[in-house]
Amino acid sequence: MSDLTFLTLISPTMWGFAIDALVRPSPWPFDQRLLFFLLYYPAYVTYDLSAFISVSLGVIRCACVTMPLKFKLVFTKSRTIKWLLLLVVLAVALRMPLLTINRIAWRTDPETNLSTPYLVAVNRLSITKAADILNRGFVLNFSFIIMVACVLVLTYNLYRASMVRRTFTAKRAPTSDQFSEKSAAKGLSSRDLQVVKSVVLVCSIYILTQVPNVNVSCTRLIDPKFDDGSGFDDLFGIIAQINNTCSYLNASVNIFVYYNYNSKFRPVFCSLLTARCAPR
Repeated sequence: MSDLTFLTLISPTMWGFAIDALVRPSPWPFDQRLLFFLLYYPAYVTYDLSAFISVSLGVIRCACVTMPLKFKLVFTKSRTIKWLLLLVVLAVALRMPLLTINRIAWRTDPETNLSTPYLVAVNRLSITKAADILNRGFVLNFSFIIMVACVLVLTYNLYRASMVRRTFTAKRAPTSDQFSEKSAAKGLSSRDLQVVKSVVLVCSIYILTQVPNVNVSCTRLIDPKFDDGSGFDDLFGIIAQINNTCSYLNASVNIFVYYNYNSKFRPVFCSLLTARCAPR
């Protein structure tokens, strides 16, 4: 839901930038900033929520794989719902200052006496700088580090599980009880392997698509002036478009990863798309 919401909200921005780049001489019939920036920050609230969910999945799966007996009953349905609601509140709270920047105002053309809407940015520079320190700085790098650690842990456990299966296949002699004991010791059934693979893939996609953002964050630690409206406008604009494109691709690919690997996700996702009502 968060990925689909992000794709829906960010699409006008992506279309606007594409039109502006391809048909630059043509004048806009309205304030183009309405298309570019009105839904930009609300879209990234849902993107942050997707990122938080991905980080949570990585941490939870690491805990379940490395300590299956201790965490078997920790992540219940009710606790998961509460945790998701907390992530929603966290995503909105972290972006709340940015959500107050853009406002719609009206101006009247003295010749035609027609009022048209336009976008007004209030305290944009100060708010964006403060928000970038928190969102693109601490939160982004903290999530990035956790994701890398989760991928390493899960990949190592996948490697161990594959070695156990190879040993079992090579010997051909062990009984089913012996194989069950080994599987229980590793905590990875065939279903667990599918889930771990999907989480590793989602985490890896997130890591790759966040590399440009991490580079911008590190660059700003060296030169805080690296921003729009500075002497690096062209370079910053190119990197900003790369970031938006990577975020767009990340949200697009995640849906297909879950659809392919998660048997429980598949029917729920299809039911949301079809939206069929149950017969009375």
